[in-house]
Amino acid sequence: MPLLSDSRKAVRLLRRAFASRSASRELSRTLASRPTIEPGRFKVAVYFADGRVNMYQIRQWYKPLAVLAERWPVLILSRSSTAAAALLEESPLPVAYVRTVVALEETLAEQDIRIVFYVNQNARNFQMFRYGRRWHVFINHGESDKMYMTTNQFKAYDYSLVAGDAALARLGRALWDFDLEKRAIPIGRPQADHFSGELPYTPDERMVVLYAPTWEGDRASAAYGSIASHGVTLVRELLATGRHRVIFRPHPRSGVVDAEYGAAKKTIVSMLAEANRADPGAHHIFDDGPELGWQLSAADVAVVDISAMVYDRLATGKPLMVTRPVDPAATVDSEGYLTACEWLTVDGASGIVGEVERLLHDEETVSRIDYWSRHYFGDPTPGEATRRFHAAVDHLMAEWERSAALHAGDGDTDLARRRVGEHTTHVDDPDDDGD
Repeated sequence: MPLLSDSRKAVRLLRRAFASRSASRELSRTLASRPTIEPGRFKVAVYFADGRVNMYQIRQWYKPLAVLAERWPVLILSRSSTAAAALLEESPLPVAYVRTVVALEETLAEQDIRIVFYVNQNARNFQMFRYGRRWHVFINHGESDKMYMTTNQFKAYDYSLVAGDAALARLGRALWDFDLEKRAIPIGRPQADHFSGELPYTPDERMVVLYAPTWEGDRASAAYGSIASHGVTLVRELLATGRHRVIFRPHPRSGVVDAEYGAAKKTIVSMLAEANRADPGAHHIFDDGPELGWQLSAADVAVVDISAMVYDRLATGKPLMVTRPVDPAATVDSEGYLTACEWLTVDGASGIVGEVERLLHDEETVSRIDYWSRHYFGDPTPGEATRRFHAAVDHLMAEWERSAALHAGDGDTDLARRRVGEHTTHVDDPDDDGD
């Protein structure tokens, strides 16, 4: 068995190396055909050290950052060839491929970067932290009550842009001696002002239900996925009414660990296809596309698993249910929204039609959703989160100017500028392979 496991690992590594080399060759051709990045143009950067597999973390920031760029031009710094290739193809923002530390320093020396955004906690973020005279700002890729949201890594950043009161309370409980008032700035969820994607159907009298389950997880404590337990039943019940339109958006990793889970996903996809053949006007959707937003905005009701999708939907202020994990070892937050959410148990899945009606028309339920939406994200008025995001950036720019004036007599202490200016030979980090 160990030999078989080692062989599989070797095959995966070889495939990854081949894909990386292929991506690098294609990327070189793409970069050669593009104009060079204009020096001195950018004051804001987004540092993204991950590969293509985690592109979802930066994709959700495309539109908010594109709007911000109208005031403060934004440059994406990509360390991975696979991500850089995808970013150059789809990003609305300029992209610099900085595979090596030398390339990164050259780009920093050419630009006047004052704010660096980070959308995740990639270990290679630490390579960027070495450069001072700029604010390093964690903006994350979603809001939730997971342990990830209270990691002590928040202290590594100069500032963090957080969603709202729930995030402040969460950090206040978890982080000792952390200046929340200064270093955590609530902005709501700017993505909610820029939901992406076009509706793949024409709205009609049908009630739209979004079912967005997560994957099965790789350990019992994170076994939140509901496709195999709840999913087939609830989708079958909704399809049977002829009055509902189902949007099925499973996590892309669904079924990678558990074959039964993957089989249940295929069953649901087949059910949707059969229902559409029987009634072409139903327009049930199996959604595995890269854009996220239209689903959350268009659905009358959402049924989601414990994941970031809970909070993405909560930001809209619209009705949602959360599936109750069947594995008793699954960790469920005991302090946040999950203490007051609308749970859908595995036994309750067969009654989903009645549950949907209750969510839409029960005044107490509607009021509870509104309260928690504001607790997590603040004022849900369209455009308000974008205003707060821009105000936060303006504040950080003003703080940069204040600090720059305070240290005007310190000389050039910028590490990147001094190294490039002195033509100092720099040995790249041993793990700095870009992928």
